[in-house]
Amino acid sequence: MSVGNSGRIVIEIEPGLKKELYNSLKKDGMSLKEWFLNHTNDYLLNYEQLDLPLNIENINNKKACTE
Repeated sequence: MSVGNSGRIVIEIEPGLKKELYNSLKKDGMSLKEWFLNHTNDYLLNYEQLDLPLNIENINNKKACTE
């Protein structure tokens, strides 16, 4: 899929899924654009956040050594 310079995003989904999505969003009082932008912002914020490696075993071993 090509990525152009416009602000448009075009995807193709099954008609039944599209109808279900629009009906659910309508019940929540939200447009597809609002929903998409909210989820996009959340995704990008979490995506750009650095993962910190956490090794529980090492933490427990250090605790045991200091007790």
